[in-house]
Amino acid sequence: MPYMTIENDIRLYYTDAGEGKALVFIHPPGMGSNVFAQQQALTANFRVVTYDMRGNGKSSASNKPITISLLTEDLHQLLRSLQIERAIICSYSSGGSVAQAFALRYPEQTEAIVLIGGFPEVRTLWLYFEFLLGIFTAKIGAISLLAKVLGTAHGKSQDEKRAIERYARLANQKDLFSMYKTMLHDRNTEHLAKLTVPLLIIYGNRDYYLHAYETTFKTYVPHARAIYIDKARHQIPTRHADELNAILTSYFLP
Repeated sequence: MPYMTIENDIRLYYTDAGEGKALVFIHPPGMGSNVFAQQQALTANFRVVTYDMRGNGKSSASNKPITISLLTEDLHQLLRSLQIERAIICSYSSGGSVAQAFALRYPEQTEAIVLIGGFPEVRTLWLYFEFLLGIFTAKIGAISLLAKVLGTAHGKSQDEKRAIERYARLANQKDLFSMYKTMLHDRNTEHLAKLTVPLLIIYGNRDYYLHAYETTFKTYVPHARAIYIDKARHQIPTRHADELNAILTSYFLP
């Protein structure tokens, strides 16, 4: 299996397939790269890279406290290792914290960023509650319960639900707790005006508690574009994979 070693003892698991423009996918806490299994179809037109952030999936547990800066640097090192000079950084849900930070720190390596169900900070009550639930389940070590919830919410078939659940169970308890807390308190809004790269935001039209963030993004990033997927809620990479893949293909394929 492909691994990249950083800091001598941290091994990041990744997949790298296809040719063309590089699409790099960032998962939210706990889910790991398996949430992007259906985006492998994009290898017909793109170079598709997925990876497990430290403490998630098949990657090593972290040797230091999780911060957005640390996760951003991990991504930078991964791209350097794969000799990817510029990439379209695609993130799902709270993985967007890393995508936004990466684009701000390394604009020369960022062709564009795509936020699938993304937000610049947690400021809605329902989103705050979801983070607290993740923090609580990680704190008490209920990884199996959280994995079951994630699998049920994201999978369309029983096989897919079980696959997502099994992968989520691989998360390191300490790192998952740290990641949830870090992303809960991450604040990108005040930095968005410095974002110069293209920004594409993709929401489910039934993911109501995130829709208000479109206004925030467009206030600070006037060139941002938002696309809504009909009849979709939050779980776009799995439950609406065909629509997502079609959007990415039409938007970025020459």
